[in-house]
Amino acid sequence: MLLKYYRKLLIVLNDFVIDHILYVMKAKPTKVRKILSFNLKKYRKKLGISQEKLAESAGISAMMVKDIEACRTWVSDKTLESIATALKTDIYCLLMPDTVYEKEIKKTIRNDFESIFQKVHQDIDITLKNTLKLWN
Repeated sequence: MLLKYYRKLLIVLNDFVIDHILYVMKAKPTKVRKILSFNLKKYRKKLGISQEKLAESAGISAMMVKDIEACRTWVSDKTLESIATALKTDIYCLLMPDTVYEKEIKKTIRNDFESIFQKVHQDIDITLKNTLKLWN
């Protein structure tokens, strides 16, 4: 029962991340590419690594990193995840405009997680009630 709950929670959390990525991608592609480019450079410089080192760590080509930073290409979700891991950050941080303050981000994430957990709790209650009905 507990394992089922955790699986459902993981599915909900995964959907949460995808929804936020899609929300950011609704902006003009050039704007999203600029945000990704800016943040990629920012986190890369923060770690003090070159484009080549980032490419090696993320398992992509150096040309791909150069093209992303130059806003010439977009990346798949797997590549974005690899880059975020190599930069020791979360995917959403790479897609978040610099104008959003960290406090606001934390508040938004906390509110989103609270609503997700409420939904999961409601789903668990419904599932338990339905299971009990079947047993009776």
